[in-house]
Amino acid sequence: MQQSIHIVCPHCDAINRIAEHRLSDNPNCGKCHGALFEEQPLELSAARFHKHIGQNDIPVLVDFWAPWCGPCKMMAPHFAQAAAQLEPHIRLAKVNTEIEQMLGAQYNIRSIPTLVLFSHGQEVARQSGAMGATDIVRWALSHHSG
Repeated sequence: MQQSIHIVCPHCDAINRIAEHRLSDNPNCGKCHGALFEEQPLELSAARFHKHIGQNDIPVLVDFWAPWCGPCKMMAPHFAQAAAQLEPHIRLAKVNTEIEQMLGAQYNIRSIPTLVLFSHGQEVARQSGAMGATDIVRWALSHHSG
């Protein structure tokens, strides 16, 4: 029997159920018809955060950052490169801690950039400090159980 998984649309936040073996087939949202994977990080507001973290059946790697942070700006293109390599098996997202201060406090973000890997709504790994794309991919895959 083929296993279906839930993927939250990065455009309209609808929850889509797709066959796991079709993840790499560039699936589109059943509601808005946008691409479910665009190989780039998704900006998450507090309003969208918990749905994407808790409702995606694939892990979500979140970069907690701020626009005034030099290392965050240096890491941004590397994080985008990592998204192109890790999707559709791991969703990459960004949370601006200047705007979403409550999320930063809720997850005890003390330094930025901080990467947090979530699986089914639970934190499974955390790493602070800027990394290159290769290191981000290696780190994420080493903590991904799938």
